[in-house]
Amino acid sequence: MTKVIVHAGFHKTGTTSLQQQLIRLRKSLKPYMTYYGKNDFIAAGTHARKYAQKPFWHRRIMFRRAFRRFLAGIPDDPVIFISRETLAGTMPGHRDWRGRVIHDYAHSAVPIGREIIRELRRRFGPEVEIEFLLTTRATDRWLRSVYGHLLRSIHLTESYEDFLAQFPGLPNPTAEAHRIANGLRPCKTHIIALEDYAGHRHGPAGMVLDLICVPEAVQDTLPEAKRENVGQTKDLEAEFLALNRSGKSKTELRKVKEKMIDSYRRQLD
Repeated sequence: MTKVIVHAGFHKTGTTSLQQQLIRLRKSLKPYMTYYGKNDFIAAGTHARKYAQKPFWHRRIMFRRAFRRFLAGIPDDPVIFISRETLAGTMPGHRDWRGRVIHDYAHSAVPIGREIIRELRRRFGPEVEIEFLLTTRATDRWLRSVYGHLLRSIHLTESYEDFLAQFPGLPNPTAEAHRIANGLRPCKTHIIALEDYAGHRHGPAGMVLDLICVPEAVQDTLPEAKRENVGQTKDLEAEFLALNRSGKSKTELRKVKEKMIDSYRRQLD
């Protein structure tokens, strides 16, 4: 019988670090699981994100078909781990097809999750064991990280205070994860905070190694994780905000931001 664990988000909860470490350890972890990440099912991940912004029935079908094609091309391994944060939808703060700010994940994560369950049962049979993993983070740090990401990736012009004002009553990531977990029952959902693995030698990937029961003695022999996708300073955020308010075109903004990010990363190295 096959067991599949689906890591479906959230954004800005150490997902890049988790995924990059699992790529590094892919061969070493083969006795314990088979890992599939972003580049293994690009179309399905993209359709899930688009469904969150345009939650129409045909978008859901497009995701279903793309995910089905992905599953058709993989073998029946005993334990399969799938990770991509867009399987929960798009990052809050983006706008939907009506121009309204997206406030939550559940509106898209539950329907997409049900499609995932359906397709996994179709591919591996009704006895397949399906579990979900949702990674969370303290609300204040998560919102700050989301804001910083949006500043550098889209044309966001609001101050942090004005950005927060768009989310009245926003549930914290843990509450949101429990809401999604309820919608995916009877499948089990693991909800794990990024902070629980702070300082772990494998970073956020440590939670995956624990979930698939890799012995500590084996974990100790594996290469340590590298920190990925480091957030920018408040000074850099201020520069991004000023750029977004400068009236430059999207193309110009992209070029300038890419140079700033490259320069910042070189300083960190």
